[in-house]
Amino acid sequence: MSQLNKINLLKFLTISRNGIQISRHCSKTAVKTEENADDKLDTTPAAIVQDDDEDVEERKRRIDKIRNKSRLLPNHRNMLMGQVPYPDGPESWIHTTLKYNRGLFGKYGLESGVDPRICYPTATEKADQDEFERVAYPFTLQEMQKMNAEIRKAKEDAITKREEDIAKKLGKLDGWMAELNAKIAKKEADARAAKERKERLVEEVRRHFGYTIDVRDEKFKEMLAIKEKEDKKAQKEARKKQKEMKMLEKLITKGKAAAEGSEPEAPQKS
Repeated sequence: MSQLNKINLLKFLTISRNGIQISRHCSKTAVKTEENADDKLDTTPAAIVQDDDEDVEERKRRIDKIRNKSRLLPNHRNMLMGQVPYPDGPESWIHTTLKYNRGLFGKYGLESGVDPRICYPTATEKADQDEFERVAYPFTLQEMQKMNAEIRKAKEDAITKREEDIAKKLGKLDGWMAELNAKIAKKEADARAAKERKERLVEEVRRHFGYTIDVRDEKFKEMLAIKEKEDKKAQKEARKKQKEMKMLEKLITKGKAAAEGSEPEAPQKS
């Protein structure tokens, strides 16, 4: 762009309260001027209008406000930009509290304008903290270490005792399994014996009548009850006799042992 074009463009620059505006006729005039650049040279200075009444800081704040397109509240935008939320001072009662100001100083430092001395506990707070620690943590570090050692030892002793108990029970497991199998075998044998005895009694009742009879018949049931009663009596007698035989064998064994213990010793040859 030639020097003439630059000068003509400056004619249409106007500084007002709303900022810098460029006339729509700028481009057309620039084209015209370029055509007549060799014939005419206009050195008229640009028209600059400046409001001297407006303060520089106020103007800067106004321009910054226009540039802010986030639509955030000033305090929120300040927080987003890492600045103090309320640089002009507190706007609510909560902004005057000790907790808020301590947090403000902790985040923004000296830029917050908060006196750093408020971050230290007061005498009342220190007394309350000491009282809390005395009640909440009444034991010294050495005492707590000793208590933890005792608790740990008690847990280890309990684990050791349980392991020994498990090992002892595992040693008896084979005997318990043998006893269980013996009980199961005896139960099965008793069940088979009862079934065989029932079948035998039914067969005896049928032989008694001499013909096939329905087991639901009343005569059959009566005779079966009689046979069962006789069988129970016979079993009772057999158990009684077996018990007497065991007692007799025990007495004979005791008598032999007593006779052997009281037998005089043979005289030794000199």
